[in-house]
Amino acid sequence: MNVENTTRAQELRNNLVDKLIDGRIARGLTLPAEAERALRTVPRELFIPGVSLEEAYGNTAVVTKRREDGVNISSVSAPHLIADMLGQATGRHILEIGSGGYNAALLREIAGPDGSVTTVDIDPDVTDRARECLDAAGYHDVTVVCADAEFEIEPGRRYDLITVTVGAWDIPPAWFSQLTDDGTLVVPLRTLGMTRSWTLQRTGDHLVSRSNLSCGFVPMRGAGASKGREVPLGDGVNLWLTDERQDVDGALVQGVFSSPRHHARSGVIVTCGRHSSDLDLWLASHLSGFAVMIAQTSAVESGLVDPSWQYGTPAAVHEATLAYRGRLRKVADAEFEYVAYAHGPDGARAAEEMAEQMRAWDRAGRPAPILHVFPIGTPDTELPEGLVLDKRHSRVVFTWPTQ
Repeated sequence: MNVENTTRAQELRNNLVDKLIDGRIARGLTLPAEAERALRTVPRELFIPGVSLEEAYGNTAVVTKRREDGVNISSVSAPHLIADMLGQATGRHILEIGSGGYNAALLREIAGPDGSVTTVDIDPDVTDRARECLDAAGYHDVTVVCADAEFEIEPGRRYDLITVTVGAWDIPPAWFSQLTDDGTLVVPLRTLGMTRSWTLQRTGDHLVSRSNLSCGFVPMRGAGASKGREVPLGDGVNLWLTDERQDVDGALVQGVFSSPRHHARSGVIVTCGRHSSDLDLWLASHLSGFAVMIAQTSAVESGLVDPSWQYGTPAAVHEATLAYRGRLRKVADAEFEYVAYAHGPDGARAAEEMAEQMRAWDRAGRPAPILHVFPIGTPDTELPEGLVLDKRHSRVVFTWPTQ
């Protein structure tokens, strides 16, 4: 790259980081100094060869591999999402699960001269590409491994930070055993159809969350893969169910939108939609028949549904009735009210029940949940009181702090 392009790349890189910092400030977050330094240092364009500098420094993900059916299976994540995860935890000896090269280079900057970074991916095309890009950028000391990270990468070795950059449904024993006694796991964990990036601290024989952020990643492949199922509601709207306590009779709710829409205002006001992810997890924990509703653009534009987010709106099903969180209702400049919509024979009650849970969350102080992760064999008597979900390898428990 010539001097002019190098200067232009640095200018675009700094502009992008400035925007990322401003965006985090607007959400009440800061960016750690070491993460900011890394983002201003690592040349992202070298990890996305073949695209323009403007695209390389756009705040969007860049797909690097698709399946034959067009499904994205590897990408360089959007910078705002990378910044969010870098802001969740730092470490000196780091294992990255899900490779691509760019994030590994950022982690290597954060680890410092005495630190180390190992990045692993199940796909040899991905690891070959990561190795090539890391070498081109000068990060020769990042270790790249092609393996299924469901299992230990280097038996006996432990890391003070494990960061996962693929969507995981469970936390396998290998991730726990590879953490130091006070190590941190940052993982986009899919629970009840919703994905949150959790910062989990090892505490004795279990993990406890320190924070969570909304996110989206390509799903885990290999032994740790897990598939959900779709329940069609008709006309471009589906429910998405995972394998945890979700039992919905799809035949009962098909065509539910042919019945009138009921709505219930909650009276809960927020600024620019902040706290919504915490509310969504509260609804998942407190409403029976919880599921996630996904709507095609045509269904939203036609007015068939008016969801809070078309790609993953909290919903609840009881027999032939569906309730869901609606689009925020504007009540003043930058102020919005949560609302609930429902269809079906018991729609008025279902909408009000969801709205009441919104009020309950507000009365509780709008808390963020705490996630606890225990080995699958842990007895109920050793779990904290809360919503318990059993996965393949672990028991996860949602608890809610009170004021």
